[in-house]
Amino acid sequence: MTGKIVVGYDGSAAGRRALDFALARAKAQGASVLIAHVLEWSPYSFLTPEELEERHVRRKEEMARAETAVMKPVLEKLGESGVPIETVIKYGHIAEKLSEIANEAGAMQLVVGRDGNGSLAARVFGSVAGTLVQITTVPTTIVP
Repeated sequence: MTGKIVVGYDGSAAGRRALDFALARAKAQGASVLIAHVLEWSPYSFLTPEELEERHVRRKEEMARAETAVMKPVLEKLGESGVPIETVIKYGHIAEKLSEIANEAGAMQLVVGRDGNGSLAARVFGSVAGTLVQITTVPTTIVP
């Protein structure tokens, strides 16, 4: 079977467990892996043009930092994995963007890690994993 597995990756231990799970499945199924990193970003319509330009500059800096600090190290570690790997970095609501990335990629599976942190914020506002299972149309695996 060939296909693509999208894995949400943020450099955390939970993200690494999700990536390891996705790589094992990809090897077993002859699939490729798309590592997706999403930087949380919400648009503010009440900003001045100068403030919007400052945000745009910060966004570019954050994208470059994510490439250097998150994606490059993991790609170096996975160089010998034997699995075809692609990466993507996007801005937006994390769960919504991961779902969008998986749909656009034609993914057969979406994999995310769960950190086990049952914080009040996660209970009130919802976790990425919890939101994904409600909105995505791609089979989703949450790795503990």
